[in-house]
Amino acid sequence: MKGSVLIVIFFLIGVCLGYVHVVPATFEVDDYTFYALCVLLFVVGYSIGSDVGIITKFKQLNPGYALLPLMTFLGTIGGSLVVSLILPQRSASDCMAVGSGFAYYSLSSIFITQYKGVELGTIALISNILRELLTLLLAPLLVRFFGKLAPIAAGGATTADTTLPIISKTCGRELIPLSIYHGFLIDFSVPFVVTFFCSL
Repeated sequence: MKGSVLIVIFFLIGVCLGYVHVVPATFEVDDYTFYALCVLLFVVGYSIGSDVGIITKFKQLNPGYALLPLMTFLGTIGGSLVVSLILPQRSASDCMAVGSGFAYYSLSSIFITQYKGVELGTIALISNILRELLTLLLAPLLVRFFGKLAPIAAGGATTADTTLPIISKTCGRELIPLSIYHGFLIDFSVPFVVTFFCSL
């Protein structure tokens, strides 16, 4: 829990520093974010490679875990439908388009803005950022109350990259391959699912 809070604190510090323009405008944030993510994935990959028993542990996992991406998809779309009942000013297709971003906020918000306008695109950006942040912050609680698969399902498309370290720490290193598999499939589905719901 302490590690998740620290991650969110650093995020908020970044937001504040960006707001007051402490860093010069010429600073290419996207480039440094990419490099930081590469270093992060290298460290995670190194920890996987150095654990000689991790492949054996993965083979021992329940084969039903292969259905986790499908369950994440169905749960997210079902939740989006429920939200559409609470927000009568938004159609079910709008809510499902936002939900089907699966925390892939950069790509999904662009698609939604193109199809549905800036307002819904902004909603998609904020809601998908919040999904990633809540996964980072609440991963230990999700494991405690809902089991080790909960943070992976909650992380959506981010479980192969940004939320992978916290998933490794809270769920166990034996679930890292499952987390990467889950994130890859969900990530791959986002452009198709978002555009499908936007076109309804």
